[in-house]
Amino acid sequence: MDIQDLRTLKILKEIENGRNPSQRDLAKSLDVSLGLVNSFVKRLAHKGYFKITTIPKNRVRYMMTPKGAAEKARLTYEYIQYSLRFYKDARARTMQVLGQLNDTGVKRVVFFGVGDLAEIAYLSLQETALELAAVADPFKAGSRFLGKTVLEPEQLQKVQFDCVIITSMDLAEKARETIKGLDLPESKVVEIGPV
Repeated sequence: MDIQDLRTLKILKEIENGRNPSQRDLAKSLDVSLGLVNSFVKRLAHKGYFKITTIPKNRVRYMMTPKGAAEKARLTYEYIQYSLRFYKDARARTMQVLGQLNDTGVKRVVFFGVGDLAEIAYLSLQETALELAAVADPFKAGSRFLGKTVLEPEQLQKVQFDCVIITSMDLAEKARETIKGLDLPESKVVEIGPV
């Protein structure tokens, strides 16, 4: 499932909810520019997924068409299939990495990165003798995740652990840079890798 399909699904969901979102609302929800949403909405309307009508005070209303409902159903099914494949692949890869760590005598690990992959890694961790010592993420520090307060990466120097597992696909490069700055040996850093 590509980014275009994900954006289409999100827009169709918003329209079907009947909240009559503005293009500004859609741009914020999709985390894209207003101009991009405008062209995207026009393209989807041209495809016949919804109709656009004008209502008072320079506002528009979107009305889902049967073709739009069918496309939303198709994309929802595709998204579910994609999510299941991602989960299975991530779970298998995580179990492989954790098994290797367990076999080499590692006892305490740190997750670097908060998100779906970290949650899957935590589920897999429960099937091993490994212990989660801490969770670090420069963008989520101070929040709670997996029953722990998320640390700033620099705070890892105060934590006893054997290995850092990079549990974010988005933060892999940032994690490597930060870990170099903490003078941790590369042997203490493991990446779950692409899933």
